[in-house]
Amino acid sequence: MPTPVPFTDNVRDLSNYDGYQFEFHCERCGNGFRSAYVRDKMEMGRGALRAVGSFFGGKLQDLSHSADQWRYDRATNSPAKDKALAAAVQEIAPSFRQCRGCGDWMCAAQCWNDEIGQCLRCSPSVAEEISRAQAEAQRRQIWDKAGEANWTGDLDLATRAKLNCPSCGSKVDGGKFCSSCGSPLAVVANCGGCGSTANKPGAVFCSDCGSRL
Repeated sequence: MPTPVPFTDNVRDLSNYDGYQFEFHCERCGNGFRSAYVRDKMEMGRGALRAVGSFFGGKLQDLSHSADQWRYDRATNSPAKDKALAAAVQEIAPSFRQCRGCGDWMCAAQCWNDEIGQCLRCSPSVAEEISRAQAEAQRRQIWDKAGEANWTGDLDLATRAKLNCPSCGSKVDGGKFCSSCGSPLAVVANCGGCGSTANKPGAVFCSDCGSRL
């Protein structure tokens, strides 16, 4: 019965035709750890065989084709890759811990709570949790305090706000006069018949009495 290999859900195969390498990542912070690249000695020998076969032809040529087929087979699974993965696991294992709470693999440097023996997701650091709670409470209090302050006391809310000056078309950030041409932003079309100021700039007739403006 084959020996089980850990890290099967957080490992990425970086192997190529010339050798083997694997990348393991922490399932909390995502930090990656790569095993050392290991050249495949058998592939080096097959490379020499392919070179000889292509030069002499015949049966040696057939052997070179078999070597090429082996390269494609090795891209999926092979005893050589399993052996290389097992060695990579032994190399990288000291950098990881498996949490008994969630079962995930965590990096020992950043995401492991040594005092409790679980990952920081299942057993957060008390000091870090207090710091986060304080920061969140401070953020909420800032919003609450800002909501209590009167931010509209000096604003003219009765006049329709303009984003562009009606005279020159420049963009404006509020106020009563354009900062580019000095024209008033709230242009009032007074009716000479009834005195209404509810008419929009450019209107030809008064909306209240129908008189020509």
